[in-house]
Amino acid sequence: MKFNVTSSDLNQGLSAVIGAVPTKATLPILETILFESEDGKLKLTATDLEISIIEYIDAEIEEEGSIAIPARRLLETLRQLPNIPVYFEVDDRQNIQFKTDKGTYKLVGEVADEFPQTPAMAESVVLDTTNELIQKAIQKTIFAVSNDDLRPAMMGVYFEINNGGSKFVATDGHRLVRFHNKGLKSDEELDFIVPDKALGLVVKALDGEECELTISKDHARFKSDNTIVITRLINEQYPNYESVIPRDNEKNLVISKEQMLATVRRVSVFSSSTTRQIRLQLEKDKMTIRAEDLDMSSEAKETISCEYSDESMEIGFNAKYLADVLSNIDGDEVHFEFSSPNRAGIVKPSDQEKGEQMLMLVMPVMLNSYA
Repeated sequence: MKFNVTSSDLNQGLSAVIGAVPTKATLPILETILFESEDGKLKLTATDLEISIIEYIDAEIEEEGSIAIPARRLLETLRQLPNIPVYFEVDDRQNIQFKTDKGTYKLVGEVADEFPQTPAMAESVVLDTTNELIQKAIQKTIFAVSNDDLRPAMMGVYFEINNGGSKFVATDGHRLVRFHNKGLKSDEELDFIVPDKALGLVVKALDGEECELTISKDHARFKSDNTIVITRLINEQYPNYESVIPRDNEKNLVISKEQMLATVRRVSVFSSSTTRQIRLQLEKDKMTIRAEDLDMSSEAKETISCEYSDESMEIGFNAKYLADVLSNIDGDEVHFEFSSPNRAGIVKPSDQEKGEQMLMLVMPVMLNSYA
């Protein structure tokens, strides 16, 4: 195999796929990236057996072939090079030599046939959408994914797609996000769970305008321009998230998102490091946010204005979870819906974009008894 490629193109391609190379591989072959010539381009593939990333880059192919090259040593070398041509030559014994005007470098690769095959995606459904929609759906939900190994179904984002649009759901039991978008539809009823690691790599790797989403029984494939991300799905039953969304939260509050977020972050510095508990005291057109750490004899209190006309109420939240939810709200104002101190609070943007509906839910915490 012989080919010429610019160091910047190759560096960009390797950076796109390196996320699928495991840091501690169970098999040595997984520490490599598969180089293949295909239709006049260079095809790079990396996998950890759960996620595969494929990237096509422009190259001058002099002699077709394939080789699995140690990933990190090659990438670290290329990162130190300026944008110059690099000439690769591979012999029959998997000896790799690549040259630049700066010098010559040698590596030993692995036989390409030993590299794991990517899933065939048989009997799949193909949907055309935009990369912008997929990226937004991931970014608005992934922060609420659980990291609890005992609840594997919640360790990914739940996709629910039909002819009415799509819903993307994530929850860790403390907060829940449901993002509804009418732009992605399917004539078939589809529901599947994509692991959060794979979605994080989709956000990093995909950069084209269009996105082709392919779903089979066990895998999902995201394709945009020259990049493909394939992931194994989480084969578990997703919890009935609709049942935990309150239907009768009649106390409404509207407040500046940035002002509340900044206040929550400041006041939470004085909360207990173990519980991170803060309390919200709601009164007519004002909210008082308080925190106390008895062990450190510290406390804080701030009052900010808001739109609230219902009866007074005090409710407690974990400051981190509340801040995460506020951070993922678009727009200047946020709309809260409350019922009672022991019922979840619903959080929405005051203004929703056309064709979208964002709903978040934060579970309260039991308040301590200090006055």
